[in-house]
Amino acid sequence: MLNDLLIRGDKIKIGIIGIGSMGKGLIYQSRLTPEIDCVAIADIQIDRCIAVLDWLGLEYGIANNQLELEQIISQGKMGVCTDGELIAQCKLVEAIVEASNSIIPAAHHTLAAINSEKDIILMNSEIDLIFGPYLAEKALKNGVVYTSCDGDQYGVIKHLIDDLRFWGFELVMAGNIKGFLNRYANPTTIRPEAEKRNLDYKMCTSYTDGTKLNIEMAILANAYGLETLVPGMKGPQANDVKEVFTRFDFDTLYQKKQPFVDYILGAEPGGGVFAIGYCEDHYQQEMLAYYKMGPGPYYLFYRPYHLCHIEAMSSVINAVRNRRSLLKPDFGMRTNVFAYAKRNLREGETLDGIGGYTCYGMIENRSDNSFKPRLPICLADNVKLERNIPKDGKILMDDITYDKMRIDFNLYREALDK
Repeated sequence: MLNDLLIRGDKIKIGIIGIGSMGKGLIYQSRLTPEIDCVAIADIQIDRCIAVLDWLGLEYGIANNQLELEQIISQGKMGVCTDGELIAQCKLVEAIVEASNSIIPAAHHTLAAINSEKDIILMNSEIDLIFGPYLAEKALKNGVVYTSCDGDQYGVIKHLIDDLRFWGFELVMAGNIKGFLNRYANPTTIRPEAEKRNLDYKMCTSYTDGTKLNIEMAILANAYGLETLVPGMKGPQANDVKEVFTRFDFDTLYQKKQPFVDYILGAEPGGGVFAIGYCEDHYQQEMLAYYKMGPGPYYLFYRPYHLCHIEAMSSVINAVRNRRSLLKPDFGMRTNVFAYAKRNLREGETLDGIGGYTCYGMIENRSDNSFKPRLPICLADNVKLERNIPKDGKILMDDITYDKMRIDFNLYREALDK
């Protein structure tokens, strides 16, 4: 891997869109990775950009249009703007890392990058899920690489899956470890925790209510053809990841040879990920027992950490230099994450999307939801309810009204067809 990432001439010039806690880390890491040169950043709150660049002691210039942005970059300064599309269309940028937590603006950024023949690396799991099949196909037609970003749990689980398959194991389960779950958390109740972690209130809520976990595992499912056993996954409690064998009956669950995604709650190692592989070869089982991996035929492979921005730059280099995608929705919209009511909702209320006060998201298999179209959590922002929805009730597409010209709904329809 290291040899693949050694410098081969000029550095890769990247732009980063979205300078929240993750974007800040990406800028920092780009200064440490020899192959990378971040030349432009964007955020709707330009003060975020300025604060990071002042902290790093980097020269910069603020651009209001394409010409100004290119002039600033040509002078060796960091280009800064509020409009991510300026960076996505900039001739002096080779690849875009979309790290905002937006949906509609991020769709515009990503489409602009693809149309400008730039490789796109998504550390925005929301649009990776909801538009992924369409964006991946469009990128392929335009000759650019579309990929999820390494470092988040689903990217790290991907490495475990690839390893165990390479070794000759069958994948049984792709697993995540979640520390705490409260589906009814909201931006008010989460405020003390969010401030302690220096996180946006809605983002922290999306972690706590499980929506982010479900989105990430759906991305993984759509990349590998996996399914969920139940809506939202089972998520049993455990003290240690090695207890997974007592929390899941793999003999029963794997009878149909359909691998699945799930998680365990509250287990050590916190921040870790895991995968379960199957091997019935007698010699291999003997050797695996000798290697202290247990009697089999189910085997646990885990990693006790994921490092987010620290691991992210390999995705950029593999995309631009090696033309390889870490993860993309090769199985289309196999699963999706649908909206459920956090409380009793009244007709006429407006939903406030991921990490808000009105709804949370749970992964479901698309094949289980063909009768009545459901509202994806990634589209559940600024839409109006047409009827009352009880707490924990499913929200259907028929339950809402919205602007039929909205780009997010139109791109979603395109993604469903892929």
